[in-house]
Amino acid sequence: MTSPAKIKTIKGETGDWEIVIGMEVHAQVTSNAKLFSGASTEFGAEPNSQVSFIDAGFPGMLPVINEKCVEQAVRTGLGLKARINLRSIFDRKNYFFPDLPQGYQISQYKDPIVGEGEVTIDLKDGESIKVGIERLHLEQDAGKSLHDQSPDSSFVDLNRSGVALMEIVSKPHMRTSEEAAAFLKKLRAIVRYLGTCDGNMDEGSMRADVNVSVCRVGGYEEFRRTGSFKTLGTRCEIKNVNSMRFVQMAIEHEARRQIEVIEGGGAIVQETRRYDSKANETRSMRAKEDAHDYRYFPDPDLLPLELEQAWVDAIAATLPELPDEKKARFMAQGLSAYDASVLVAERELADFYEDLARGVDAKAAANWLNNEILGRLNRDGLSITQVPVNAAANNAIIQMVSDKTISGKIAKDLLDIVWTEGGDPRQVVEARGLRQVTDTGAIDAAIEAVIAANPDKVEEVKAKPKLAAWFVGQVMKQTGGKANPAAVNAALKTRLNLPDEG
Repeated sequence: MTSPAKIKTIKGETGDWEIVIGMEVHAQVTSNAKLFSGASTEFGAEPNSQVSFIDAGFPGMLPVINEKCVEQAVRTGLGLKARINLRSIFDRKNYFFPDLPQGYQISQYKDPIVGEGEVTIDLKDGESIKVGIERLHLEQDAGKSLHDQSPDSSFVDLNRSGVALMEIVSKPHMRTSEEAAAFLKKLRAIVRYLGTCDGNMDEGSMRADVNVSVCRVGGYEEFRRTGSFKTLGTRCEIKNVNSMRFVQMAIEHEARRQIEVIEGGGAIVQETRRYDSKANETRSMRAKEDAHDYRYFPDPDLLPLELEQAWVDAIAATLPELPDEKKARFMAQGLSAYDASVLVAERELADFYEDLARGVDAKAAANWLNNEILGRLNRDGLSITQVPVNAAANNAIIQMVSDKTISGKIAKDLLDIVWTEGGDPRQVVEARGLRQVTDTGAIDAAIEAVIAANPDKVEEVKAKPKLAAWFVGQVMKQTGGKANPAAVNAALKTRLNLPDEG
């Protein structure tokens, strides 16, 4: 875990404070049908067009468990290195909302399907920390209340009602807003690699409830030593935050709000708050309920869920290579921890890199992807799945640089050409005469032309050999960027009688 010396503190009027953060992430299960009914889960359908009698809470309708959803929960638990509970129980969590027709939510409480696990997160300074997972349980999603359709009425869309959710609950191991955002990003990557949730936060299929509290410096270490939550301060829950950036902003604001309240002589009330991104502030929604407020009891319509170890083992055998393992493999190929972390953050990006790097230097491929390809994608507002030049074509460009068919500068120009016009890079090189000039006669002629045009620079470079780089640049211009830079350097040193270290 993070060492106390590196903990970020917030200065208050009466001293320094620490932030303590836990998270409850709701991830919509990738499944064609809902958790207890056969209704479709397709996103974007007409309101109330994907609602069964079960989802609508009709009397006498009995739930039937969707095996695929159970499999996806187990798969996610295995990906989180968590304990899979072979026996779990579905409970009724009783509360009323207009978009919860049954008046209760089928969830899991004391006996969840997945127990303790952990997630390793990578921070910008190169440090990695582990965040504990308390549990993962399955539950139904509620519908959606629509308040902007009429000035005097609210509407309800029940398409989402009954959709399977995995609620992934972390331990309060995060100490900064950056760590919280990194945790959410890593969790999103894991479920996307596993194929258990699409992670589309803008569509609401992944959203986070963030629990924030503040304590005096040393309070967290006291909690780790004694296990007493009293040293952490009273927490507030920020509900349904739907982006990494908003997670960070909400935490920063909420922590400062709590410090101001406490230092002003007030007390923090355990409550649920919402984050207003436009005003950059959290606002009270309701008092935070405790477990007894929900009157949990085992759902009488559902038997305990009992799994066979052999079935769990069969799922484990189908797990893909996950981000941590892929990162370790990329680093073993010669990539830095930073480069490897960037590449494994999205499965599509990692797959593109693997195709790009076939038969070429791993570091050269990573640099090309990070600098040239991603730079152009960012410029054009495209994702890696929309790249106009496929991995094989980019691989050909890297190979041509490696075997000195083209220079690094020409390679960038070549990528621009095929990016906008298409075509096979090797054919474009031949058709446009872009091959690198290695003919010493042509290079010597270009050097003489530069010297003739800049006689004053000749004397300067003899006094300051490092100015030879200027001559190299001029010769490259003279040859349209086609000259081999190493050959130009060697020829210049000979022509101007410069020392090797110059």
